[in-house]
Amino acid sequence: MQKPDQEQVFSISNRREFETIALQVFHFQAEYNTVYKTFINGLGINPADVTHLSQIPFLPVEFFKAHQVVSSRQSAEVVFTSSGTTGMITSSHYVTDVNWYCESFRRGFNYFYGDVSNYCLLALLPAYLEREGSSLIYMAEDFIRESGHPDSGFYLYNHQELHEQLLKQKQNKQPTLLLGVTFALLDFVEQYQVDFPELIVMETGGMKGRRKEMIREELHAILTKGFGVKTIHSEYGMTELLSQAYSKGDGVFNCPPWMKIITRDTNDPLQILPAGKTGGVNIIDLANINSCAFIATQDLGKVHPDGSFEVLGRFDNADIRGCNLLIA
Repeated sequence: MQKPDQEQVFSISNRREFETIALQVFHFQAEYNTVYKTFINGLGINPADVTHLSQIPFLPVEFFKAHQVVSSRQSAEVVFTSSGTTGMITSSHYVTDVNWYCESFRRGFNYFYGDVSNYCLLALLPAYLEREGSSLIYMAEDFIRESGHPDSGFYLYNHQELHEQLLKQKQNKQPTLLLGVTFALLDFVEQYQVDFPELIVMETGGMKGRRKEMIREELHAILTKGFGVKTIHSEYGMTELLSQAYSKGDGVFNCPPWMKIITRDTNDPLQILPAGKTGGVNIIDLANINSCAFIATQDLGKVHPDGSFEVLGRFDNADIRGCNLLIA
């Protein structure tokens, strides 16, 4: 089975094209991904019988904690690891062709926000900067570099410098995007207030064990007031994926054309739910062609009829990871 190339994946423009390429990716990975192949066989599913999107089995995300989930014989160019508290087993994503990741996050950002060179990009990501192997830092470094703006850069705990930088960009009327881990954005607005209505504030990563979890409405109310903006944007991604979904407000996310969210019955993992029903979040990420494109997460969510979705929580007793989880 020949795998689709980047041009085929990233030029998807309608549902039919998505389903056609998704099935091609499934049959390729069912043959060449040893972990996924074993999982499918264990379910008693014959890949040749899978002819529709609804029949594709989703690999539980926990497999990334104990296995190298790859669909390639090439060595990994980079290994991304998930964050976790002390003693927690973390996931590892062995990326054999990092160009797929770069193409995905660049095209995904452009799809929702336009060219990154239009922005001054400020990244407040202390929990991620303080460890190795973060896919979010890899993406943010690329965005900062590609923005080409002299003031783009990372911030750790130097909130005063960030405050001064935000005031400077406001005065210069420079389009600015502040990408921040949720707890750090809260820490910042407890010290400083800005009135920058044009600023895009994008939260990601959750509380990382640094703060008590908050409902989304309460969190966004604090941040909108602190930054003087109307809405808070969000990024939804995880170590095991190569694509991201974005929300421009109210916690409603949209995927780029090569990514899709489906919900499953929490009691029957093979049962796909209709739009509007809350269930486990399954993700199809066709950029994950050299790993596994079909992942069953530990998140609970709801898909709307237009394909947008909300993340509503986590399964009971699921270990908390950094993938933008807000309990709503």
